[in-house]
Amino acid sequence: MDGHELIFAGLDIGSLTAKAVLLENDIMIASAIIRVRPSALDSAKDVMNAVIMEKGLSEQDIACCCATGYGRLDIPFADLNMSEISCHGMGAFFTDNGIRTIIDIGGQDCKVIVVNEKGLIKDFIMNDKCAAGTGRSLEMLAKTLDVPLSSLGPLTLKSWRPIDITNKCSIFMELEVLDALYSGKKLTHIAAGLSDAVAKRVASLSASVQMENPVCVTGGVSKNKGVLKFLEKRMQRTFVVLPVDPQIAGALGAAVFAMRSFEKKEKEAFRK
Repeated sequence: MDGHELIFAGLDIGSLTAKAVLLENDIMIASAIIRVRPSALDSAKDVMNAVIMEKGLSEQDIACCCATGYGRLDIPFADLNMSEISCHGMGAFFTDNGIRTIIDIGGQDCKVIVVNEKGLIKDFIMNDKCAAGTGRSLEMLAKTLDVPLSSLGPLTLKSWRPIDITNKCSIFMELEVLDALYSGKKLTHIAAGLSDAVAKRVASLSASVQMENPVCVTGGVSKNKGVLKFLEKRMQRTFVVLPVDPQIAGALGAAVFAMRSFEKKEKEAFRK
C-alpha cells in the first residue's frame, strides 16, 4: 500500500454519466464524474483511472471496489455490486446521518428512498418506465431549446410565468416546447415550464411513499435549481443540502459498502 491506509472505491455507472469515489479512514479523498463511454467497462476504467491518478495511486492500492448503476454487472474488476437504491440511500446518509428520505433524479429514472437510522432501505418507489422527468429528457429538451443543459436552471429562475406543459411523454413534451417557441413564448418561461413539469412528476411519484424528514435530493438533476425550486413548492418541503456533490451519492454509497464488505471479511477471517 506504499504507506497508505486502506482505500475503498465506489463506482456508479449510470445512463449519462459515470462516477467514482475513493474512501480512506471514513473520509472521501477523491471523486470524479465523466460522460459515459461506449461501454460500461470503458466508463468504469476511465472514471476509476481519474480518481486513482488524482491521488497518485495504482489499482493495487484499492482494498475493495463496489459497483452500482446500470452498468454494475459489467465490471469484472469490481469485488461486489449493489443496487442503486441501496447506494444512493447509503451515500446520502453517510454524508448526513440525519437524512431519512432521498429523492434521486437520475439520467433515466427517478427514485424516492426512505432509510432507517443505519442508512439501510426502509421503503422506496421507482419510476423507470418513461424518461420524462429525468436527466435524459431534460437534456433532449434543452437541445430543442438550443441551450446548454446547465442553462435550464438559471433560465428558470428568471421566469415569472412558466408555461404549462401538460404531456407526460418526452416526445409530446418536445412538441409542446416547439409549439411554445413558434408562438413566441419567452425562453425563460419555457425553461420554467420544463422544470415544473419534472417537479410535478417527481412530486406525484413521492406521494406513493411515506416520506420522512429530513429530505435531500441526489442525482444529476439535483443540480438544476429551477427543478428544486418547483419541487420544494409542490411538495411543500425544504430540502437538506448535502455537503458533497449530490451527483456522486451513489458512488459514495458504493464505496461505503465496499469498506463494510472488506471489514466484515477481515473480522470473519480473524475469528477463524
